[in-house]
Amino acid sequence: MKILQINAVEKTGSTGRACQELCDYAEKHGHECVTVYSVGSVSSSEKGFRIGNAVDAKIHAFLSRLLGLQGYFSKTSTKKLLRYMKNFSPDIIILGNLHANYIHLPILLKYLSRNRIATVVVLHDCWFYTGKCCHYTVCGCDKWKNRCGSCPMLKKYNRSWFFDRTAKMQADKQKFFSSIPQLGVIGVSDWITNEAKQSMVFKNSSHFRRIYNWIDIETFQPHETGEIKKQWGLNDKQIILCAAYSWDVTKGLSTVLKIAEKLTDNEKIVLVGNISSSVSLGDNIIHVPATDSAQELAKLYSMADVFLQPSLEESFGKVSAEALACGTPVVCFNSNANPELINQNCGEIADGFSAESMLTSIRLALKNGKSYYTDACRTFAVKSFEKESNIREYFSFFDELLTH
Repeated sequence: MKILQINAVEKTGSTGRACQELCDYAEKHGHECVTVYSVGSVSSSEKGFRIGNAVDAKIHAFLSRLLGLQGYFSKTSTKKLLRYMKNFSPDIIILGNLHANYIHLPILLKYLSRNRIATVVVLHDCWFYTGKCCHYTVCGCDKWKNRCGSCPMLKKYNRSWFFDRTAKMQADKQKFFSSIPQLGVIGVSDWITNEAKQSMVFKNSSHFRRIYNWIDIETFQPHETGEIKKQWGLNDKQIILCAAYSWDVTKGLSTVLKIAEKLTDNEKIVLVGNISSSVSLGDNIIHVPATDSAQELAKLYSMADVFLQPSLEESFGKVSAEALACGTPVVCFNSNANPELINQNCGEIADGFSAESMLTSIRLALKNGKSYYTDACRTFAVKSFEKESNIREYFSFFDELLTH
């Protein structure tokens, strides 16, 4: 089987690492796999294709904001991609994150339809089936179920300065995806899979499957962290860990800051990730810059008594899965895919959407003690997120789609 996957990043970030790991698995099992990407690099010994460049992406972003259309530019680089695809002749195409100002979506999808190439859409967020939005639950919008328009989040996500073209963009997605004969949809959680099934964009597809994102459960497992606690002066503290690559309002930063104000002397938040220098964290928060080291992250998860997921809009929540694999219970809001990862005694779900309700759940988890949850957390993580098993599910789905 020859597989070509298209994703905004390669080797970096959660989706970029997943692309690399899927290719590694494919090659190991006798398949051929390449990744097309906008940001990243491959060595001379690896297979891959970079679409466009930084200048092209900036022009695309400017035109997108100016004209209100996302994914309608980068024509030249997309046509170069088509020539590469024709030469590679894939059996199946995997579409990952395309909303990063690097690809002309209509040109790409028309090519896939015209050449009858089996196509799998992987839903890491909601962009594929909305006009332009990656998430919509916080603003309470359900227009995507019928037709987008009069968008309440025109200035958010792939923002437009002047024009609302969300109805056109969603209608185009419906037209182009409906024309692909063999179209499969993978959701990274039950929540987003069920949402996508309600969308007009995928109404002609009968191939849906939920496959959780995978993690390396050999790296993400409980570690001894006594030395780190001693080094940071946390031996006598109850540690609440929060982790994201970068922190802003959408990730729940304001909730974290409110919780920090109410902590007792023996409670401490460790906040991992990039954050604006203008944000004042206060004395109850220890800040750790973002890291790409899985080993370092595993030790941080293991050090914590509880992991806090303050985001209201998560299609999966890989940091929660990693924390569970390290035996650390998770506290989250009852929204989107969050509660899927906190069943079977793996943590606590806040009763409400306020900082106060989340703090109540944190205190309950701390009162119960980490050992109350650890075995269940690890067992659930191994069962649900093991890398080899979940990648193997992708290939089972590919076989199903190709033989349909």
